[in-house]
Amino acid sequence: MSLDTTTLFAILAMAVVTYVTRIAGLFVADRLVLTGRAKAAFDAIPPAVLVAVIAPTALTTGWAEAVAAAITALAAFRLPLLGTVAVGVVSVVVLRNLI
Repeated sequence: MSLDTTTLFAILAMAVVTYVTRIAGLFVADRLVLTGRAKAAFDAIPPAVLVAVIAPTALTTGWAEAVAAAITALAAFRLPLLGTVAVGVVSVVVLRNLI
């Protein structure tokens, strides 16, 4: 297997840009003073990312995953993000073994 230098450079450049984007978010987020609707929008980002990860799995796989996604959605109304993820993981494992 050989690796072209142009391909290697493209991969490294994409890695650097991705890393810089993530690190820049940490520095910029500390300087933002959010109130009102902007704060609500930023607070909605983690659940939105969670739904974006769960929804395709729930809609394209079996009953166990769909039911676990519904249980996770209900848990999200009461639990913090980490608790919601834990409920989702446990429910899908249990339901896969039952169904």
